[in-house]
Order: sequence, then structure tokens, then C-alpha cells
Amino acid sequence: MPQTPSQTPTDPQWHIVQTVSPPEGLIVAIQRLAPDLSGQYLAQLLWQRGIHDPQHITGFLDPNHYQPTGSSAFGAEMEKAVLRLKQACDRQQKVAIWGDFDADGITATAVLWDGLGQFFPQNHLLTYTIPDRLTESHGLNQAGIERLAAQGYQLIVTCDTGSTNLKELNYALALGLDVIVTDHHTLPLERPPVTAIINPRALPPAHPLATLSGVAVAYKLVEALYAAFPDSPERPLDDFLDLVAIGLIADLVELKGDCRYLAQRGIEKLQQQLTQRTRPGVAKLLELCKRNGDRPTDISFGLGPRINAVSRIHGDASFCVELLTSTDPARCQFLAEAAELANTRRKSLQKEVVKQVTRKLNELDLSTTAVIVLSDPQWPVGILGLVAGEIANTYGRPTILLSEEMVASAGEARLARGSARSINQIDLYQLVQSQASLLKSFGGHPFAAGLSLPISHVPLLAAAINQQARQQQQAMPMTAMVQADLQVTLAELGAAGGKSLFKELKLLEPCGMGNPVPKLLLCNCWFEQVRNENIRDRHGNKVQYIKTTFKIYDASSEEGFPGIWWGHYKEDIPLGNCDAIVELDFNAYRQRYEVRLVAVRPVAKALNSARSQTQPILDWRQGEKAMAAPEDLLVMHQCPQSWADVQSWLKQAEQAGQTLVVAYPDARDPVVAVDVWKQFVGTAKFLARTGESVNSAQLQTELNIGPKTLQIGLESLKAFGFGVQSLQNRIQISPLHLESGDRQQALHRFLDTLREEQFQRHYFQEVPVEVMSAVTKGQFTG
Repeated sequence: MPQTPSQTPTDPQWHIVQTVSPPEGLIVAIQRLAPDLSGQYLAQLLWQRGIHDPQHITGFLDPNHYQPTGSSAFGAEMEKAVLRLKQACDRQQKVAIWGDFDADGITATAVLWDGLGQFFPQNHLLTYTIPDRLTESHGLNQAGIERLAAQGYQLIVTCDTGSTNLKELNYALALGLDVIVTDHHTLPLERPPVTAIINPRALPPAHPLATLSGVAVAYKLVEALYAAFPDSPERPLDDFLDLVAIGLIADLVELKGDCRYLAQRGIEKLQQQLTQRTRPGVAKLLELCKRNGDRPTDISFGLGPRINAVSRIHGDASFCVELLTSTDPARCQFLAEAAELANTRRKSLQKEVVKQVTRKLNELDLSTTAVIVLSDPQWPVGILGLVAGEIANTYGRPTILLSEEMVASAGEARLARGSARSINQIDLYQLVQSQASLLKSFGGHPFAAGLSLPISHVPLLAAAINQQARQQQQAMPMTAMVQADLQVTLAELGAAGGKSLFKELKLLEPCGMGNPVPKLLLCNCWFEQVRNENIRDRHGNKVQYIKTTFKIYDASSEEGFPGIWWGHYKEDIPLGNCDAIVELDFNAYRQRYEVRLVAVRPVAKALNSARSQTQPILDWRQGEKAMAAPEDLLVMHQCPQSWADVQSWLKQAEQAGQTLVVAYPDARDPVVAVDVWKQFVGTAKFLARTGESVNSAQLQTELNIGPKTLQIGLESLKAFGFGVQSLQNRIQISPLHLESGDRQQALHRFLDTLREEQFQRHYFQEVPVEVMSAVTKGQFTG
């Protein structure tokens, strides 16, 4: 059927970051590290991303100037883990590594296999187990624990999993198995029954280890063992860093602090593999994906997808650990070719499922759909996360895709299992978790999650999650957005074949969450030699996954610049003059610089540039110092609750001829809502006992809540027997009396309001200041 406007994919909103003149000291600091570069482009990007301190810049760009954080930062939990492993080693106890089937989990398992293998004989006292993606979920399971207990294992060390598996951890305890959890996922409200739990979520959000992924946490455990028993290991600790880099970059964690440092060091080790081949499996994978190993994109577009494809296609990814750790070249070649074929099959399946999802979307009214929720019995569950991500970006909406079981398990209803992906800072994890009563299992991150539920509950989930998402739409642009960081010409891009600009941008690497690959805007350009083709697998067979190649031109240069657009046909490129947003890349296989097309539109759809602003918004959320005279600044110290708040501040700044500065504190790791309620009740009891009154603003500050949440909280206190009076911003709590109203309903109302407020704070902590300005001034174009 023809698509109506509400059924077509959402055109991304274009936004170009304002060009500013960074301080000369910023450029000087860059030129000290790279004397042959101008530093102008890089200084502009660093300034945009809130990296202003020259001393910080040095450590950010060059790992030789960064001081890494020791494993002792995990405190008593790390000490307990090391002590228990020493005890197991002294007593010759059997130890099992329990990993996960994605690239982070596989590399974490490999790091522990090689690292613990320095203390325990592999395959004798040390083994590993990886869940099957197609038949098991992430995390521990009772059947696997029971099997290990029967085989005489006495200690399990998890990696990239285990923090919230309370039922399974209690089961292991009952069978006499100790467990050391190394993980980076959500922590439970109470410490689980384990020997030790090493999880960076327990650290303050600004801590340099706070964003470690599963493989990096596993590495920190091995680092602690090496420090405690320096005479035992034969293999250098930095031998594991190439695996750490693969897992870190493939898992899309925020590469800041030690995360960035470990990724930088790991890439240095990875690029040695093609010559030294200490890991023949990794070297063979690099050959198959035609990469050198010196770029993070060699992982995100090369190694990572091939490792992930094995479990997506076969379910069982255990052989990937052997692929990464074996020193047998013949065996590694066989395993690497199996991973390559799995990735080829994955691409073909992904393309087909995208077509099927698109056909289903043609039957929906997307104008009333805030979150896409679809299911089908034919969809392979292993690739639904990838398809959901593609659909979310194309249609500008969070997406949940589910595969329906054909036959129910014994004693259970038929289940739907699948994946969720989000966009635009929308916390999909929180949205889905709010419907926990409908789910059988659920886990993940704010922007990527997995779930299962009875098929009969799928319509209920879709309705509930859409209702909740629509309530939040005021705080989130529900369309995909593409942002250009720098405007360049083909003459700048093509200087020395792209080498000069590429070297400058490469200093930002590794890029990822919080430090994205720079997007370059080319205005008034056109395309020639446009052609598309199906890619082929290593046996020469066509794969139903296409790419378009081209040369791009503009008036600044007579020479065209080569480029590629993955997943698009040549008809998708407009005729005539266009504006294009691209990423500059180096094709190691063809040994040339080229651009990767991100977005393109006819030049008639003019781009509203943020450069039309007379005043930028400065971002000091990371504690930057004032860079202008105080009288020229209007500083926003409190996190806004809505776009209306931002617009009000911006209007006030413009009327006063000031520059608006956002400088509210970090709220990206909010406290548990129940703990806030407990503190609220404790404060109420104190005020009721002493008869003192409190200023409402002081109470908001003490509880770290907003005025709406405070009001709901005061109403909820009445249901718990408190008398509440408010007069001239003073709040009086009277002693306990008879309860009034439904306590559970009142409590849930407060918790829901608080969680919504925390979501708003999380969103406005992450949203770029350029987006703030563009949204409040209506400068996005669709």
C-alpha cells in the first residue's frame, strides 16, 4: 500500500554546531603534541565537546600523559576477590568463568581465560561457559550452575554479567559454590550473596573507572592478581589490552577516563597483530575484514560485528574465546572463516528482516506511535537488536522487536523474545522496566535492552509503553537528529588526499559515546560515478546487503573525492546540488582516504545553521572555569525540568545581552527512588517530633528533588499518617495521626513522579548545548 506521510521514515533533523574561536592556548597545547598539524579543526571539536583545560587535553589526546587508576579503587570487594582466588589456587580448587555471548562478554571471558590461566591450569582447574543466545538469556542460569557443581567446581567468576541474578546466585550458594561477580550492568538494591562483586556502578559517576565495560572490569581483576602475586605470571599484563580494546569499543560504552586510556593502549597492541601475530585468530579476522587494527572503526565495523555474528547466527559462541586466545594458526584460520561466514549470513538476514518490519510499519499510524513495538514468529531473535537499531534511527522512534515462539515450553505460555533500541537520549530501559509486571525477563542499558514476555502481553506492553512515552514527549524531540560538527570544502578535505585533516581528526580517537566521530558538512556539492552493488562473501557469492559508491565534488576543487554509502541504493542520492554530512575515513584495503556518507539532501532544503545565533550557549557541566567576564554571563546552576525552562533562561540571557552558561551538576547517575522516599519519611518524622518547620526550597535541596515531586511527596505523606501544612513557603509536619488514603497508591505516585524527574535530569544532563539552542529557537529543519 502507498505510504502516507505519517508512515514514511522520519527525515533526520539537521543541525550544525556553532563555529567559535577557541583560545590560543588550546591550539598551542595541540601543536605541542602534533607540531605538523594546524590544530584549528581539533581545537574547534575539543571546545565543542567541553574539553577546555590544556592539561586535560594532553592526557586526553596522548595516553603517555594520562595517569591510569589502579585496581585498588574497587576497595574491599577487589581485596575479597583476590583473596578468594588465592585460596582456590592454594587449595587446587576448580574455577569456572561464566561469560556472555556478545563481543564484550566474549573478550571478557578471553581476558579471564588468559589471565586466570597464569594461576590455574587451563582445562584442568579452569574452564569457561558461555550461554547460548538462541536458547538461553544473558546471565547465570540454574541448569549451568547445577552442571558445574556436579563437575566439582567450587568457584564461579562471572564477567559482563551476574549483578542482578539474585535467584541464581542464591542457588549457587545452596550448592556450595562461591561466586565472584565482575560486571558493569545495573546493581541490585541490596548486595547479592556473593564472595565479591566488582562493578563500576558502585563508584561515583565522575570516577575515572565509572564507565568501564565488562572486559575492562575483568582486566582490572587480572591486574589486581598480577599486583598481588607478581612472581606467578609469565605473560605480561599488557598482552591482554588488545582484547580489552575490542570489548570496550564494541560495547559502545562512554570512552572517558580509564576507558579511553585502555582503548588507546589496546589499539596500540591490536595494530601489532598483523606483524607479530601473537593472537593468530585476531590477525586472521583483521585480514578477512581488510583492516589494519590501528583504528577504532576496525573494531566497530570489522572485528566486533564478526564476533557478535557467531551467537546471532549459531547461538553458541563458545568457539570465539578459542578464536581470540588460541596460538594454533591452522585452528584459528578455520574459526575465523566460520566467524566471517556467520557475519555474511547476518548481513543478509538483517536486510530481509528490515524489509519485513518496514512492511508492517506501513500498516501503522506512526503519528500516534511514540515507541514501535512489533513481533513476528519468523524473525530470527539473534539479529533483532541490529534491526531495531536501524529502524529506530530511520523512523526516529525507540523500537522493540520480538520473535514469537512457535511452541510453548512445558507448563508455560508461548513467549516473545527480542531486543529494544532507543534514540535521542530516551531511556528505553526505564520505560520498559516500568512495565515489569508484563515481562518474564528483562535487562540491558538505557539505549539497548533485551526482554521476553508472554505473547498475549505484547499488545498490553505496546499500549502501556506508548502511553508513558507520549507523556515524556515534551522533553524529547521524537525524530532522529544528525549533527554536523565542522563545515569544510572539498579543497580542505582533499588536501594531500585527505591526509592532513584525517591526521588531525584521528587524534580524537577512539571515538564513541560522549565523543562521537566528527561529522563534516559539505555544502553545495554534487555526486558523480554513482553506482551500487551487492556485497559478496569470501566465496564470491552475492549477499543481499548493498552499498553505493560515488565521487563527490564542489566548486572549491576540480578533483572528486571517493565515498561510500552503506545500505543505500544509488537512487537515494538526489540529483543536482546537495548538502551532505560525511565522516572522513581511510580505506586500508584500497589504501585511500574516502568519505562515508551519513545524510544527504537537495540544497533547496536549506540547512538552518546554528551560526546564525548571536550568542552561543556555553557548557560548563563538567566544571569548566569561566572564560569570559562574569557580567557577560548568565549561569544556569539548576538542571532544567523542561524545554520551557531552557527557553526562559535563553530569553533572559538575550534580553540582558548575556551569554547563557549551563553549569548544573552531574545528574546522570540518580539515586534509587525508594531511598529518596526513605529519606523523605525520615525528615518528616524529625520535623514532626521537633515541631520545626522547613523552607520548601531547603527541603528540595536536601532531597535533591524538584517542586512538583515535593508537592506529590507531601500529599503522599498524608496517606502515611502525617499532617502537612504549607504557609509562605514554610512546611510544617505535624505528629503522626490516623492514616488517610491508599498508602501503596500514594507511594507509587511519588516514586513515578521522582523517576520522571530523574529522567528529565538525565536527558538535560546529556543533551548538547547546540541542541538546546536549536530546539528552543526552532532552528531544526525536517
